[in-house]
Amino acid sequence: MNACDLDRVVRAHVVAPHPDDEAIGAFGLIAALRARGAIVDVTLVTDGGASHRHSRRFPRARLRDIRYGETRRVLRRAGIRRQDLRFLGYPDGDLGFAGPATVARLARDLARRPRPDLIVTPSVDDNHADHRATAAAVKRAWPDSIARLSYLVWPRLEPHRPRPRGRLLRRPLRSRAKMKQAALKLYRSQTGQIVDDSDGFEIDRNLLVRFGHPVERFGNRP
Repeated sequence: MNACDLDRVVRAHVVAPHPDDEAIGAFGLIAALRARGAIVDVTLVTDGGASHRHSRRFPRARLRDIRYGETRRVLRRAGIRRQDLRFLGYPDGDLGFAGPATVARLARDLARRPRPDLIVTPSVDDNHADHRATAAAVKRAWPDSIARLSYLVWPRLEPHRPRPRGRLLRRPLRSRAKMKQAALKLYRSQTGQIVDDSDGFEIDRNLLVRFGHPVERFGNRP
């Protein structure tokens, strides 16, 4: 798929393993599709509750609710309507090790949305097990005839130059670059708000630069 093909997309489905992956992988693409009038379904697969497992101030249920709220605010900036955003609530951190039955159930959950013209999916080569399991479920959910773009959040070999599978599609964000960078900072729970878990995940300055790169990269294979 090339950039011109996006003009023909009527409905896209963006699938994200965790709350924030949709912004890291495809914020600019989502905003561009919405600006063209396309419907964009966004599905968040896991609850995001494992990023700070040892925090007392932010137990799992509270952290889940905070991260869902952050996602709603981020995607409003990209033009996503409330009715087009769905949270499936699979356990964060467990999905990648849950086995084929869970992947099959996730595939059925994903396929309940209307058939899209374009699927935006995590790469099967991502270094996070939840991402790979999500990619496997996406592959089962819809026929291969539907166009796909894959994004890579945690690359295995080249941490500063993610290369998803297939022919590379580079999409410069241009005026949306600052929008994306500002949107990523709305994930306050992931950018330093939680300070009582020394083992917790944090999007530090280096990751903010990498995740907010002014060019989004996609492969045309899952």
